Amino acid sequence: MGGGRAIPAKLAVTRLSLTNFRSYATGELATAGAAVVLAGPNGAGKTNILDAISLLSPGRGLRGAKLAEHVRKGPAQPCEALWAVAATVRRGETEYEIGTGLTEQSSSRPGGGSRFDKRQVRLNGVEAKGSAELGEVVQMVWLTPAMDRLFIESASGRRRFLDRLVLGFDTSHGRAATRYETAMRERARLLKYGPRDPAWLDGLENEMAEAGLALAAARRTTVTRLNLALAERSGAFPAAALSLAGEDFDNADTLRDALARSRIRDAESGRTNAGPHLADLATRHTQKRADARDCSTGEQKALLISIMLAFARELSRARDGMAPLLLLDEIAAHLDVIRRTALFEEIADLSAQAWMTGTDLSLFQGAQAQIFEVRDGTFREAGA
Repeated sequence: MGGGRAIPAKLAVTRLSLTNFRSYATGELATAGAAVVLAGPNGAGKTNILDAISLLSPGRGLRGAKLAEHVRKGPAQPCEALWAVAATVRRGETEYEIGTGLTEQSSSRPGGGSRFDKRQVRLNGVEAKGSAELGEVVQMVWLTPAMDRLFIESASGRRRFLDRLVLGFDTSHGRAATRYETAMRERARLLKYGPRDPAWLDGLENEMAEAGLALAAARRTTVTRLNLALAERSGAFPAAALSLAGEDFDNADTLRDALARSRIRDAESGRTNAGPHLADLATRHTQKRADARDCSTGEQKALLISIMLAFARELSRARDGMAPLLLLDEIAAHLDVIRRTALFEEIADLSAQAWMTGTDLSLFQGAQAQIFEVRDGTFREAGA
C-alpha cells in the first residue's frame, strides 16, 4: 500500500521491545529506521506501541497515565519489572540502548518495611539520573485523537502541549518545571498547614521566581520560533499564529513580589494564584482571522498538524537535519485525500521517522513507510 521506502531518518527507533506492557505480554519490533504504519482493527494495540515509544522521552507519555496503568492486565511474563520498554535509538551515527520500566522496590522503616513502585530509566546499560536525561537523546512530538479538543478544553492541556515542544529545543526546561512545581507544592503545604515562617516562604518563593522566569522565557522563545516557521508555511494545512496569554512576568522580582502579596489569598483558596503555571497558549487561524477554538473540528485538526510540522521542521534546522520522532495516532482518518497526501509528502521531505496508526490501509496509499499488521497484542511486518 505504501509509496516505497523512505530514506532512513537521522533520529529513529530501530528496535522496540515490550514486556508486560498494556496489551503486550511480550513482543519485539524491528524497523528500517524510516516511517512506520501500524495497521489493525480497533483495540488491537496500535496506540499502545506509540505509548511505549513516548515513554522513551521525559514525562508520562502521550496518555499522561499513571505508571501503574501500563501494567498488563493478564498473565505476566517473568520479568524484573512490572512492565518494561526497551529500544535501540539511532541518533546520527550513534546508537543508544534505552530501557525504562516500573519496578517494585522495598524500604526498611521502623516498625516494618514497606513496598513501593519506582520507574527506572537506563541509558546504555547505566541507570540514568532521571527521565529528563532522555531529552538529550530523543525528541518527539505526538498527536492523538484526544488532542482534537485541545483548543476548546482546559488551559492545562495546552500548557503540556507547549512544554513538550519547548523540551525539543531546551532540555533544561523539564528541570526548571520540576523545580518550580516542587517549590509551589511545598509553599502550598506551608500556607495550608503551617508554620507560615516568613523566611521559609521567602526561600520557596525565590525558588519559584527563578525557575518560573526560566519557564516563561523558554516558552516565549519557542512561541517566537514557531511563529516564524508557521509564517513560512503554505499548502494544504493552514498557518497558525501562536501567543501566550496570562500574566507576564518580565523579571524574577516581579513574580516574587506577586507571590508574597498573594499569600493570604492563596491560603484561603488552596491554590497559587500567580505564576507561569497559569499561562495559556492562544492560537489563531491566520487566513480566517479566527481563534482556533471558534474553528470547525476539521480546521482545528489541520491547525494542530500545521503546528506539529512547523515544530518538526524548525527542530530539524536547529539539529543538523535531525527531525524529531512523530507519533501520529489515527492521523489519516480525519483528513481528505489532499491533506493526507500533503502530510505524507512533508514527512518524506523532513526524512522524519513517523509512527502512524490506522484501521484502513487504503488511507496510507502513497505513504513511504514500513507497514506492520497489529492484531491481538502481536505485530508482524506486512508481506513478511
